[in-house]
Parts: sequence; C-alpha cells; structure tokens
Amino acid sequence: MKPIVIDVHAHYMPPSLYSRFSAHQSKFPNVKLLVDDKGKRLQFPGLEPTRPIMPKLSELTERSKWMDANGIDHQLVGLWTDAEGYELSAGEGLAWSRYINDCMWADLRDQPRFTALASLPMQDGKLAAQVLREAIERGFGGVMIGTLPKGASGTLVDPDLDPFWQAASDLHAGIFLHPMFLSADPRINDTDMVNTIGRVAETTSAVTQLLYSGHLLKYPGVRLVIAHGGAALPYALGRLARTHELNPQKYSDPRKGFAALYFDSCVYDANAFEHLVKQAAPDRVMLGSDCPMPIADPAPTKVVEAVFGRGGLTDGLRRAILGETAQRVFRVRADCWCPQ
Repeated sequence: MKPIVIDVHAHYMPPSLYSRFSAHQSKFPNVKLLVDDKGKRLQFPGLEPTRPIMPKLSELTERSKWMDANGIDHQLVGLWTDAEGYELSAGEGLAWSRYINDCMWADLRDQPRFTALASLPMQDGKLAAQVLREAIERGFGGVMIGTLPKGASGTLVDPDLDPFWQAASDLHAGIFLHPMFLSADPRINDTDMVNTIGRVAETTSAVTQLLYSGHLLKYPGVRLVIAHGGAALPYALGRLARTHELNPQKYSDPRKGFAALYFDSCVYDANAFEHLVKQAAPDRVMLGSDCPMPIADPAPTKVVEAVFGRGGLTDGLRRAILGETAQRVFRVRADCWCPQ
C-alpha cells in the first residue's frame, strides 16, 4: 500500500457535465439544466429545481491547496447527491448515470490526486448492477449512492435492488452511502437542521432497514461505507439490538450487520470519533471530510490526531484510518499522487 492520506468523502461536479449537456440531452429529455442569475441548477421530473450548484464543486485548484494544507494526499470524489436523478424513469436514469460517469472519467482521468466514484441508476436494480460492473471494469474506485433509490420513495431493501446488492457483493465493490437532502419533518425544513439533523435521521433510518433485513449478512462481499460517522447508529446500536432481542424472528441481529459496515470520520468531534472507533473497530473507519460543502470538516485529520494523541489509537490503526483501509476498500487509482 502507498503511504498516503486519503479522504474518502468528497463531492464533485464535472465541468463537462454542463458543456456537453446540450449535445446529449436527447438521451435524458426530462433532465433540465437551468442557467440564470441564481447560477446553475438541475431539475428532475416532478421536482423543484435543485439548490444552485456551488462552483467549488467543480474546482480542483483551490481544493488541492486545501488538501495540501491539511496533509491530504488523495481524495475519492462522488457526485453531488442532489444531481443523481433517481426520479427519472429506468431508461433515462440509465442514460443519465452513464453520462455522469463519462463526464467524471473525462474530467478526472488526468488528475492523479482524485479517484472517481461512479453514479448508478438506483431506481432499477438490474440496471444499477449493470452500470456497477461497467464502472468497476472501467477503473472507477467504487460508487456513491443515495439513501432514497427512487427519489422520495423506495428503500435500499426493496427486492428490486437485489441484483445490485448481489453484483456489489460479487465484485467486493466499495459503496459509499450518502443521505439525500430531504426531510418530511416540518419542524426542520426551513432551517439548517435539514442538513444537520435531517441528514443524520435519513442515514440512520436507511441503514437500520439494512441491518434489520439482514442484507449485509446476505451479501457479505459488499463494502458499504456510511457517511457522517454512521449518523446516530453507533450511539443507538444497543437500542436496535434490544428490539432484535424482543423480536428475533422479525429482525436480523443488528450487531452482526453493524460489524460488516465501514464508516467515514466526519463527526467533527474527538469524543464522538473515539466512540465510533470503539463501536466499529478502527479498521472499519476511514478519513472523511464532506469537501467542499459548507458543512465540511475544515481540518478532518484533527479528530484522528486528537484521539491518537491521548492514546486512543495505536500508530498502526492511525495509519489504517488515514489511508490504508481506504486502499483496501476502494480501488484507488494505481497512479495516485504520492508525497515526495
């Protein structure tokens, strides 16, 4: 393994997605690219336009300077999840995902500090499996998927998605699971709580379904990485296990499923990070920043170094969190940049 520090949680919008859009729109006619005084936005069927797409999502020069300042050598980058388009029909979703992946590949293939994570048409399990195989064969490091595979409906345990999970298990693919930007709770919809508590609640609900369904035991080759330190799961695991004890025929053992998960370190707090490491085991945790989102951790290695400094990690486990586990879980590009 290369002695590099790897950030596994980052987002990117390839500039060619915009520049090539008109030439390819006939393949996905229900996707709209809006360019006005609000900036660039996407619109999918039945939905309001997305939030304006931040220019930072497409810019790599300043991002590289930030990585240098934080001692980060390499970054895994997936699409901004608002742009996944899971609301599209299966055929258009397939075309949209392939278009995204083509743009990702074109814009990052000559950028050795970045390994691209592919997009999948999660609204159709067979097509998602097909594109997953294509992406891994092409050289993508893995994929990033959202928690709501059919937009505002559907779950990750829908039987329709079984072909995807089987393919992910067969390929031992690295799958980064990211919460979608939705909330059905009116108490938080008009505040930043959508991005703080809403994201945590969305991930916790989606992954709890996977734990209780036994998916991670049924598909043991899957390498599923949960964003934001696993949300509330490391804290709520005992409560989930108690419900299993009361209903063992109804729910799979969540502790067994939890042990199969991987997590990023994006929790912003050394005490929370130390609890995550104790619950998940250090070889299941990887550095993550959520770059370049406004809520991203501005200095993601600090929580790792803080726990290491007070004796909560051995040097070997520190190295695993900072880069070695990422190289085991994802297919980091062979020509990835290394410090001199």
